[in-house]
Amino acid sequence: MSRLFGTDGIRGVANEEPLTPDLAYRLGRELAATLHPERKQERVRLVIGRDTRRSGPLLESALVAGLLSAGADCFAVGVMPTPAIAVLTRALDADGGIVLSASHNPFEDNGIKLFSASGTKFPDAWEAEVESRLRGPDAAPRARRADIGRLVPYGQGEAYYVAYLTRCFPLDLRGVTIALDCAHGATYRVAPRVFKKLGARVLTLGARPDGTNINAGFGALHPETLRARVRASGAAVGFAFDGDGDRLISVDGEGEIRDGDYALAIIGRHLAERGRLKGNVLVTTVMANLGLDQALADVGITVVKTQVGDRYVHEEMQRIGANVGGEQSGHLLFLDHSPTGDGILSALALLSVVRDTGQPLASLATCMRKFPQVLVNVPVRRKPPFDTVAGVMERVAEHEREMNGAGRILLRYSGTESLARVMVEGADLARIQAMAHDLGDLIRTRLGDD
Repeated sequence: MSRLFGTDGIRGVANEEPLTPDLAYRLGRELAATLHPERKQERVRLVIGRDTRRSGPLLESALVAGLLSAGADCFAVGVMPTPAIAVLTRALDADGGIVLSASHNPFEDNGIKLFSASGTKFPDAWEAEVESRLRGPDAAPRARRADIGRLVPYGQGEAYYVAYLTRCFPLDLRGVTIALDCAHGATYRVAPRVFKKLGARVLTLGARPDGTNINAGFGALHPETLRARVRASGAAVGFAFDGDGDRLISVDGEGEIRDGDYALAIIGRHLAERGRLKGNVLVTTVMANLGLDQALADVGITVVKTQVGDRYVHEEMQRIGANVGGEQSGHLLFLDHSPTGDGILSALALLSVVRDTGQPLASLATCMRKFPQVLVNVPVRRKPPFDTVAGVMERVAEHEREMNGAGRILLRYSGTESLARVMVEGADLARIQAMAHDLGDLIRTRLGDD
């Protein structure tokens, strides 16, 4: 068995190796066995939710069966955004949370993501212990009679989560028209409910999941759909979420797409001005646009960068005591309110700046001027270090010499897909496009899957 846990839990094509019901059942049993010594009370308690994929109930039923057979109690909340599971895990004093989702991936994929009792990512050491147990014989306890775990349908979870979000940002949105693109995913019920509760007039799209249409042409990965709706309707703003609801991409009232870099610049500067940005520091990743660095440096905010992945952003934020961080992809972290990224919460944080300043999102976004940035994804068969791939780093050096310090090149592999990602940033869009495709073609020749 190859390593199961990646940077964001276990991912794969549902009902194919390794992500089968058999694995889910064993994982449930070994997870319960791993958590049991940590529990002061007799029973382990877990919260479990999922997105709208066809395979969700299949994997959920197997996982729950494994947990119950090992004596754990499961609070099943049904279709809910990933961050809601983190919130409910803490609210129910559970030992952990489980989300069945592959986030922004196509519907045929799925995943199993684990949260700790505090609503943060499951500790690496615990993941390693669970994986070690899975490699050996099934040694988890087998509950009998009244010791068998209880399945508790927790239908009030959605109402609790809505109330939680509106307490974090009790905005008055009466008279404001907001367009929401829910990607046919986990936010399709709860997001409209939140904004309506705050008084907004809500226009929804991507809110008719059928099990196979999650992320398909809608949501944070396809904001052009939302942009068209905002322009046609005259909405004040539009918000697009991804399939599991932890990312946010915005569209301002003029129809311009605003990614996570814009949100970080706007919110970071606003909080710093009011003395609410802890340490006057913001954490982001190496993918952040150079324009974000400039927008924050202009007001004296220190930028700390990590490798790509919200796990690494969160770890660094905890290490240095920061309260705001995130990624260009729209995965934003506001640790004063939530232990994990939350697309709906991020939208409310942006709207709170709009309300406090009296300026529309389009005006607020002028605080940052983006450098042109091109990203090319290359399917690969394997993922060796780039400096061991013939000619790649030499070609990078050639392009960097041409840019002469007025840009940058970043090569990395996806943590969840068989892809190499080439990012080139610089002042001349046509030239950096040529550079990115040149590097992509070279990597495809050396490592491509065709």
